[in-house]
Amino acid sequence: MLKTTVGKLRFAGYFEGISLLVLLFIAMPMKYWFDIPEAVSLVGSIHGALFVTYCIIIAYVTLKTRWNLIWPILAVVVAFIPFGNFILDKKLHQLEKTYG
Repeated sequence: MLKTTVGKLRFAGYFEGISLLVLLFIAMPMKYWFDIPEAVSLVGSIHGALFVTYCIIIAYVTLKTRWNLIWPILAVVVAFIPFGNFILDKKLHQLEKTYG
């Protein structure tokens, strides 16, 4: 997966998607149900760093593969949707064979 340019984006997308799910479904309930706000602070910081890294990788892949504008926009939009990166990953897997 890390051998191709699109594979690097897929790899980053997995971690960004997982961090969003952990933030929404573990850290947020810990904050509001169990009064542990530190969980959101910690996981939110990690998620933020992974999101910024993901966006940088999107820019790198866009420039390297000369994608049209729809793919980077779609990649950023799905980062805000729970499970969005995993759905996009199926399409990126097909594109990986084309763009490398």
